[in-house]
Amino acid sequence: MFTGIIEETGKIQGIQRSAKSTVLTIQGDIIFHDLKLGDSVSVNGVCLTASSLSTNSFTADVMNETLKRSSLGSLKAGSRVNLERAMPANGRFGGHIVSGHIDGTGVVTNIKNDGNAAWYTIRASNKIMRYIIEKGSIAIDGVSLTVAKVSNEDFSVSVIPHTANNTVLSEKRTGDVVNLENDVVGKYVEKLMDCGTAQSSGSNISKDFLFKFGY
Repeated sequence: MFTGIIEETGKIQGIQRSAKSTVLTIQGDIIFHDLKLGDSVSVNGVCLTASSLSTNSFTADVMNETLKRSSLGSLKAGSRVNLERAMPANGRFGGHIVSGHIDGTGVVTNIKNDGNAAWYTIRASNKIMRYIIEKGSIAIDGVSLTVAKVSNEDFSVSVIPHTANNTVLSEKRTGDVVNLENDVVGKYVEKLMDCGTAQSSGSNISKDFLFKFGY
């Protein structure tokens, strides 16, 4: 599990592509303090496993399924990426619950400066927009952000200078594709409130049950 608080921006050092998978070599600094073989690392919001380690780089195998559902397939040697290690049990929970299993991608349609902040507007599909609410949480390329505005087809976030300068958000331009992960809580609530699913599975949980107990 991750928090969406990016630890550093790393760099794609190398890419090895094959017919069914890709191996990324990712260079960094801070995360190598205690990174071990087999550890999970969020790379632009996608949970990857460190399959080999050197002094300041690690490799990760990326399946075709992951490449199809994320923007990792568009990375090139030299591309900067957001990096976050999995949250330690004794760590601070500064962002929100981020699994590293993205729901899809969105497209940056507008970037506008507003004093010391920058507004990013992102268009996404209906399957992603249905879980986005004003003042709710969203992970954009692994960055935990608060949704400021929502329409039927897009949403906007306001990004402070510290966040922009310490993530790859500062490099985004109109038309760029970003990885999106919805707040996991909304997806579970929807599943629990699906009466048809509950009845067919023999569960006693229904809308009336949830309302009765204050949900």
